Amino acid sequence: MIQEYLQKAMEAAHYELLEDNEGFYGEIHNASGVWATGTTLEACRKELLEVLEEWIVLGGEFL
Repeated sequence: MIQEYLQKAMEAAHYELLEDNEGFYGEIHNASGVWATGTTLEACRKELLEVLEEWIVLGGEFL
């Protein structure tokens, strides 16, 4: 059940390429404060998932 929750949240993530090819930025709009950066898109996704997991443990709620 929690895997489905995480998967749906990650499907809602939005990613942007940073200026001057400095990496990627990702965020989940409905999860206040859940964002990450990474040198590659995959690194950004991995970091974003870790932030999301921590956010859930701390009791975050989707808006």
